[in-house]
Amino acid sequence: MMKFRNIVGAVALALLLAACGTSQGATGKTAESADTVLKVGASPVPHAEILNFVKQNLAPAAGLKLEIVEFTDYVQPNVQLSEGQLAANFFQHKPYLDDFNASKGTKLSFVTPVHLEPLGLYSKKATTLAALPQGATVAVPNDATNLGRSLKLLSDNGLVKLKDGAGTAATERDVTDNPKKLVFKPLEAAQLPRSLDDVDAAVINGNYAIEAGLKPASQALALEKSEGNPYVNGLVVPAGHEKDANIVTLGKLLQDPKVKEFIKQKYAGSVIPAGE
Repeated sequence: MMKFRNIVGAVALALLLAACGTSQGATGKTAESADTVLKVGASPVPHAEILNFVKQNLAPAAGLKLEIVEFTDYVQPNVQLSEGQLAANFFQHKPYLDDFNASKGTKLSFVTPVHLEPLGLYSKKATTLAALPQGATVAVPNDATNLGRSLKLLSDNGLVKLKDGAGTAATERDVTDNPKKLVFKPLEAAQLPRSLDDVDAAVINGNYAIEAGLKPASQALALEKSEGNPYVNGLVVPAGHEKDANIVTLGKLLQDPKVKEFIKQKYAGSVIPAGE
């Protein structure tokens, strides 16, 4: 009788271990008996909209189920990804990720380029760059990479000159010539659209501009060019998970021609598919 009980116990334990081996958490590791569920953090616009297009139109045929978690800031999606609460996120470009990893000690990896959101200069008080007054206050993103990116946009359009080699890490200290005596007002990126009533102009990230109802392609006084632009947004995962089967699948879906066509049709040049 004791031997029979031992056998039953061993079988039960084996079944339990087998069940545990096919379960999955936020990292989305494969479950052989069911579709994979992948938990992905994203900014609402356009990232979550793009993911929802994939979820509804492409993921079912690929055996992938997406759970999309929306964030309105640029910090928590990386924090939660590094803590294992997400399998991936989709909201950032590689220069921002590199700076985040260096400053926060995280180990996150950029795996799939998807689209570019051109950074733009907007104003409710001036209709052209020339109309910006002397001493104009210009709001800019306060995170290191997007600040440098903003200053480059102003430099490319003749509003300031930057020190040679300033690059993406440029700050106000790298401005060598400022003929209009612009005053820079660093703000959290999400606050920039709301600042337009209080400043002369603001450099706004594409996703926040679209979310606020702005039309980058037609309303920006100055807009980034896509050619050679390093600020392409893409899929990010914890280092070591780049080749997880479900991550590879999602990466391929995000680069599918149908996704590129969706981006072109929906955003009319305000968001540009990677490589175009």
